[in-house]
Amino acid sequence: MRVTRESLIRIAKETVQERAYNDTDIVAAYLTGSLLNIDPMLGGTADIDIVFVHKNKPKQFREYVKLTPDFHLDISRRMRDEFKSPRELRGDPWLGYEMYDPILLYEREKFFDFVQASLRAGFDFEQPPLMLQRCRKMLSHGRGIWMDLTEMDEASIGPKEVRKYMKSLFHAVNAVAELSGPPIQERRLLLEFPARAEAAGRPGMAAAAFGLLGANRVDLEKLLLWFSDWKSAFNLASEKPGVDFRIHPVRVNYYEKAIKAMLEGDVPFAALWPLLSTWTSAAEVLEGDHFNFWQKSVSDLGLLGSGFKERVEGLDHFLDDIEIVFEEIARENGLDSDLPTGL
Repeated sequence: MRVTRESLIRIAKETVQERAYNDTDIVAAYLTGSLLNIDPMLGGTADIDIVFVHKNKPKQFREYVKLTPDFHLDISRRMRDEFKSPRELRGDPWLGYEMYDPILLYEREKFFDFVQASLRAGFDFEQPPLMLQRCRKMLSHGRGIWMDLTEMDEASIGPKEVRKYMKSLFHAVNAVAELSGPPIQERRLLLEFPARAEAAGRPGMAAAAFGLLGANRVDLEKLLLWFSDWKSAFNLASEKPGVDFRIHPVRVNYYEKAIKAMLEGDVPFAALWPLLSTWTSAAEVLEGDHFNFWQKSVSDLGLLGSGFKERVEGLDHFLDDIEIVFEEIARENGLDSDLPTGL
């Protein structure tokens, strides 16, 4: 079966028409994510990111629907009230970009045009004042998580703490990425970040991000060995209650083929992010050998025991360096170096 971007967008439209016909609470629906790009595939896989906007609080906020082993729907639901304040929306590092240039799939009332017109008013969405506001919000999220990490006992570090560390780093990386575009999603984070760091005039930040993940402590052969352990952990955890929503049976190929493609590509260590982030989430509900395999791998990366403290200190410096970049941009544009983050 030949699958193209156009055929996936057609499936999105058909899905939305059917859902909206049977649910009058749906106000609008739009397409976001990788299908906005000319080449959305990674490892021959992609998801279809559809956002439904509801009048009232939906019963379910996230849903995955399998289409084929390599393609699935990733359905999110938002309430109309989330879009009430265009001013707040323009300064939101996630929702602002989500609504800036999506593909409209459906609207029951004139919701979309009003929100997008308000968002784009004055053509200043991508100008330094709003850009820095969004970037600083992202950085503030990362710094807040980092502060929690400083109070942790290294003897008690486990999947929950490693996951929190990665969440802080994820926000830090995207704080830089938003200087030149929308935030980078999970699968492509380290694949696309070098170009974003270059665009920000700080190419060295890409190497720093890889280092903070421990990429400089392992070789490609080791990553390839971890790959099979990762898949076993993912499959087992996906059937367990209470696991993170991303660890879902329909998303096995979505991650596996993307990781494999990166391991065989020009930037093989970019695969470390989706591999480690999902493996760590899976490890939260695993035990025995499957947990031990994860634990050994994370130790090799320097993310357990005394190494974790060193990583947290390195993350502190990384966050500081990003703040310096923002201050320089503010000065160059005659802006207050202490622009509010909105938090």
